[in-house]
Amino acid sequence: MFNWFRQAGIAVAVTIAVSVVSDPQVVLANPGLPVNMDVHNITELPVTMSEQGGKLMLSDSPEMVPADGIMYQDTVMGDVRLFFHHVNATKELKKVVVLLVNESRTAIDVVVNQYGLGGPSLDYLAVGKLAQLNYLNQQEVELIEVPAKGTALLEPVLNETVVAPDALVNGIYDFQTKQPLKVVVMMLPVDTDPAEFIKNAKVLPADSQRLRGTFPGRDRLIVPSQVYNSSRDGVMGITLADHKLDTFVAGIDATDGSPTLNYGNYGVLYRVFLPTAFEQKYAVYLNPRGGEYAGGLKVKYRRQEEAAVGTPADKLFFGSKTVTDMAHLGDFAGGQSLWLTFSPPGASNLPVKLILAPVTK
Repeated sequence: MFNWFRQAGIAVAVTIAVSVVSDPQVVLANPGLPVNMDVHNITELPVTMSEQGGKLMLSDSPEMVPADGIMYQDTVMGDVRLFFHHVNATKELKKVVVLLVNESRTAIDVVVNQYGLGGPSLDYLAVGKLAQLNYLNQQEVELIEVPAKGTALLEPVLNETVVAPDALVNGIYDFQTKQPLKVVVMMLPVDTDPAEFIKNAKVLPADSQRLRGTFPGRDRLIVPSQVYNSSRDGVMGITLADHKLDTFVAGIDATDGSPTLNYGNYGVLYRVFLPTAFEQKYAVYLNPRGGEYAGGLKVKYRRQEEAAVGTPADKLFFGSKTVTDMAHLGDFAGGQSLWLTFSPPGASNLPVKLILAPVTK
């Protein structure tokens, strides 16, 4: 998932829906680099990080899928998030589907409470950004019944979606099941029935990155251990997904039982609360630190309706030329409730840094 070469051409199966914060104190335009900010030497804001809720299934290996087969599968129960990210690396038209398999003698109800889909497309950064924005904006709940000793598709549209050679599909799905359920991510010919294909399908070997597995703690709560005061503290940052200050989650590859590490924490959802001093206005930025980056982030200010913001909002991606690139998430009044929801987007490079700074105008 690192250092993708971007290719032209976009043919996505779903559409972006981006809302805008209505509060007049929130400015979503990108005003550029704040005055007197040295991004190479930013003091880290001390935070407490805690893992929360459910399991994460990551299916990103083999990322470049060389043949028909199963990329990842596991039997799960409870609150689950599935993050899949695969490229058709064959010379033929294919489809990538997620099949739910019920091996019990009673039907299973699966509640899908949040999801986002991007692709298929040859523009990998666009696919990752689209999937994340769709996920952050989606609010509908869906119910899937998986019959006893039967199967169902997690996303029926994928069974009708043709994935051209070299095209990427990226999906993020949160669902709940009260009974054990096998979840299978696979690539197969476009005219093949997934329920028949799985009967003889083999698990494909992982690639060198080995980005697949089932991980505990699909969410992370981040709360600073001090109140930020812009006039006193100046510029401060919170680093995410660097495996130093914010470690990568460890899990198990259920296809062979081997330990695995989620390099980049793809699929992990971060909820960041920012306590700030009253009467001290401040700005918040997202700063990519690892290279090309295209994603989204949700802002909830003064307990008002949340809004998903493109990072960056004014173009597809940034971060390829300089670590000084920033997405301006808004100017905010101190002492007011502010929550940021972030997740590493597919095809983008990490880490990133959230930067808090005094308002310069």
